[in-house]
Amino acid sequence: MPRALFRTIIVLAFIAGIAYLIYSRLQPQGGWGQQQGAPPVSVAQVIDRDVRIWREFSGRLVAVDQAEIRPQVSGVIEKVHFRDGALVKKGQLLFTIDPRPYAAALQAAAARAAFAGAQFRRAAALIADKAIPQSEYDQRKNDADVAQAALATARLNLDYTAVEAPISGRAGRAEITVGNLVESGSSAPLLTTVVASDPIYADFEIDEDTYLKYIEAHATTGKETRHIPVMLSLTGENGAPHEGHVESFDNRLDTASGTLRVRAVFDNKDGSLVPGLFARIRLGAAEPLHALLITDRAVGTDQSKKYVIVVGKDGKTEHREVTLGPLADGLRVVESGLKPGEDVVVNGLQRIMMPGQMVKPEMVPMEDVIPAQAGIQKSGADEKK
Repeated sequence: MPRALFRTIIVLAFIAGIAYLIYSRLQPQGGWGQQQGAPPVSVAQVIDRDVRIWREFSGRLVAVDQAEIRPQVSGVIEKVHFRDGALVKKGQLLFTIDPRPYAAALQAAAARAAFAGAQFRRAAALIADKAIPQSEYDQRKNDADVAQAALATARLNLDYTAVEAPISGRAGRAEITVGNLVESGSSAPLLTTVVASDPIYADFEIDEDTYLKYIEAHATTGKETRHIPVMLSLTGENGAPHEGHVESFDNRLDTASGTLRVRAVFDNKDGSLVPGLFARIRLGAAEPLHALLITDRAVGTDQSKKYVIVVGKDGKTEHREVTLGPLADGLRVVESGLKPGEDVVVNGLQRIMMPGQMVKPEMVPMEDVIPAQAGIQKSGADEKK
């Protein structure tokens, strides 16, 4: 045998002996958690309880009512009675247009109406004695009626010089200031806008599948859509501090986008929700769901498959393929693959090299290991992308 080959055999035999020695030391020597060299891992028990599934959408805030304030008579703006952006009540005075020309017109109309009325009463007395023809009586009556209509118009025009808020809400800026002449009619300029602030709508779109699930659930329970809870948050807000409910579903599906519009309503007594703002909408399930829950930190990925590592009572690990659902209260719904009460590894997955490996489990509560950035399961077009 050549000397070089002999040396190679000796080296390989030495390496094999060392490997066997290491392997022997790593073999289990006792019960759960009593083996030498077993890696420590954190495990948590699968949660089994009723939860409400929430799905997240994007939307915009929309005013329930809004009004554009324009002058109904021509004249000079004499006074502005509100501050830009102030909350105003229905009927509150916003602008005053110089009333003097309309007060004079009202006085003249009142005089003409009084004269025409007197003429008509005189004609009525004469027609009874047949002292005047019927045509003259009819003319006097018509003059009196026309004068009364002119008086009513003059009184209405004088009232229009006081521009009042038609609805309660938040006023915009005064687009026309004191001293400017405004004209009425089709080309009347915008004086300001008033947008209702409480309550307020949030409009968003859901996909066809989600809509059908809600309709099916409510057909089963017999409850109205107003029982569907909705949570809202603005950009920069933590969680979803604003609570509301679904007001209505649209009456048609947009075939181009495959979505249907939904409108939710929220209280807005402090006026912090402003129409046009972007909002994150969390739409709750129609009814609570009984589900198994785990943290996303327990989930591993093997190509396209999701799995968790279950630790048995003997301390041995088992790779278990699972089917996952949406998030609920920061935890992931498990649709299949686990049973209530089983223990899964939530920290230390990288230390487990093979199925059946012995580990040193340390029990922790499942909810203590919710990822800090746990989001909400998105639905519809976002899921299909």
